[in-house]
Amino acid sequence: MLTQLYIQNIAVIEKTSIEFQPGFNIFTGETGAGKSILIDAISAVLGFRTSRDLIRTGADKAIVTALFDRLSQDTVDALAEFGYEPEEDGSLLLSREFSAEGKNTCKIGGRPATVSILREVAQTLINIHGQHDNQALMAPDKHIKFIDSFADTENLLASYRQQYAQLQDIRKQLEKLNVDEAEKAYRIDLLTYQIDEISDADLKPGEEEELIVQKKRIGNSAKIVESITQADAALNGDDESEGLVAMLGTAKDAIAMAGRYFTNLEEMAARVDEIYYELREYASDIRNYTTDLDFDEGDIDRIELRLDTIYKLKHKYGSSVEEILSYLEKSTEELSSINHSEELQQKLNAQLAQVTYNAQKMAEELSERRQQAAILFTDAVGEELKFLDMPFVRLEVKNEIGALSADGIDNMEFMISTNPGEPPKPLSKIASGGELSRIMLSLKNVIADKDQVGTLIFDEIDTGVSGRAAQKIGQKLAQVSKGRQIICVTHLAQVASYADNHLLIEKNIRNARTYTEVHSLDKAERIHEIARIIGGADITDTVLKNAEEMLRLAEKQA
Repeated sequence: MLTQLYIQNIAVIEKTSIEFQPGFNIFTGETGAGKSILIDAISAVLGFRTSRDLIRTGADKAIVTALFDRLSQDTVDALAEFGYEPEEDGSLLLSREFSAEGKNTCKIGGRPATVSILREVAQTLINIHGQHDNQALMAPDKHIKFIDSFADTENLLASYRQQYAQLQDIRKQLEKLNVDEAEKAYRIDLLTYQIDEISDADLKPGEEEELIVQKKRIGNSAKIVESITQADAALNGDDESEGLVAMLGTAKDAIAMAGRYFTNLEEMAARVDEIYYELREYASDIRNYTTDLDFDEGDIDRIELRLDTIYKLKHKYGSSVEEILSYLEKSTEELSSINHSEELQQKLNAQLAQVTYNAQKMAEELSERRQQAAILFTDAVGEELKFLDMPFVRLEVKNEIGALSADGIDNMEFMISTNPGEPPKPLSKIASGGELSRIMLSLKNVIADKDQVGTLIFDEIDTGVSGRAAQKIGQKLAQVSKGRQIICVTHLAQVASYADNHLLIEKNIRNARTYTEVHSLDKAERIHEIARIIGGADITDTVLKNAEEMLRLAEKQA
């Protein structure tokens, strides 16, 4: 359950902290006050995609945090899966910070998290149902998802889709093999030429880089010889002077002699002794380099020729030696598969038959479960619709069995009959806006019983509804809130009157800037706000009495 929401620098909201209660929480306010911004803020902290345009003008970053308690087992399991756990008191804090530069910082329980992990955990905490959900009812291809949610087919559908993906992969492999003989002969000739060309080059990983180093070394051979000769002379000496090693050896012996009489010099003598032997080792290594400096100018031609070969192969087969070798491996595999295409084709056809059989059986099992669930689903939705003053509306699920697809063999579409005696017709063609809102609420309520999500958010679910139907929606939301937390944005007094916690969103202008604030209303303030919704700008005593009576009746019915 969501207990607290903190918002900073989101659109017109500079800073606000909102306290939520168990049961039915309502947001009301003037049009444009920022109700949709609250939903955007909640969506952001749940890990959904958000825009930098949401950041308040002049601010560098925006922050949203959400505190939850009474976590479901689904949430605890999701947290454990990603290595998180609730606080000792059973609460959980989610936070998200995003900047104008596009940087995102997400945290779960104070620990860093990715946006995808945040979203995975959050979907066990809150479901948001907005006006766009009504559009799902207008798209027949989305209807099957409602049945799957009700039928709890998630595991079976996931297993089926694995089989279907394997089926599609085998079909693609067969398509590659099913080329005509002329094309096959052309591919064999081309692949053979390419394989021979790359193989003859006998490339080695890292070879190009090593050749470039050798080329640079030969090109600077004179400088290298001169530098190493100078270093050798400085360390080992020459005909005219002794080197640093000999000089340091003399100094070492002298300090050691003096150290016999001055104990303070003993540590220095030991350190100089270490340096002497280390320097002598370096001098020996430098001398060895002077004997190994044998640059063959002819090698530069060999290196250039080799680099040219690599360059030509890169131009054809990849941007690096490693990519060329990878191309060689893939070409060899393809040539092998073509040469053994008949054998491979037989093998793939056998696999195709088996996987098709498995997928078909799973699709049929899935279909049977869906059709059984559809009967229970339509009955449950029918009961909801009766409560919402739509007693004669009958929902049916039309199902046409087709070929295997990602969703199985079912093509399901919701059909409704709005009046007795009328045949059911596609929902998308005959439902009005108000009917869609109530049908969607019915569907959501039926599906909601199938999960453990503790908070449901309805963003203007009452669009297109008024009068008694609006009152019924308020009653239904209040009824559902007995089992889980409901948060609802509404423009209707009939819905707002059923709230356990009424939150007012107000927009004010200070110093030529717009600020949105959220307040929890007491009873007197609720009466005034409901009166405003009923009567608009002119709030008379009669309107106030009507508002008070509406609240009283709602409390009695709830």
